[in-house]
Amino acid sequence: MTTETDNRFMKRCEALAAMAAERGESPVGSVVVLGGEIIGEGIEAGKSKQDVTFHAEVEAVRDAVRKHGKDLSAATLYTTHEPCILCSYVIRHLRIGRVVIQKAVAYIGGVSSGYPVLTASDIPIWPPPPVVVFLKK
Repeated sequence: MTTETDNRFMKRCEALAAMAAERGESPVGSVVVLGGEIIGEGIEAGKSKQDVTFHAEVEAVRDAVRKHGKDLSAATLYTTHEPCILCSYVIRHLRIGRVVIQKAVAYIGGVSSGYPVLTASDIPIWPPPPVVVFLKK
């Protein structure tokens, strides 16, 4: 079930995605929310940083960890595009409890691709997968 709160945080992701697009990057923006507050933000920056790991989700998580520490189990990650396999690994490793996605990315998405890292329940060293919500636009 989506809420007004989910829509509000996704609007921030959309604003971040627009900033990324203005900089010539893929239009992806992400935020990490804990206790109703944004504790991390990220925009796609792989081209400008010349580093493939500068995905919006990874940057939002890095920002959240700097500000809050590594226990993100009660946090929600919001993102304009489905986290890819790389981002899904980061989300799972830090045990983020909920992920809200605006747009599916079928070929490399961590949920809808042939490599569902974000929702896999057969990896014994990981806790249960996060709750995943696709927002309808």
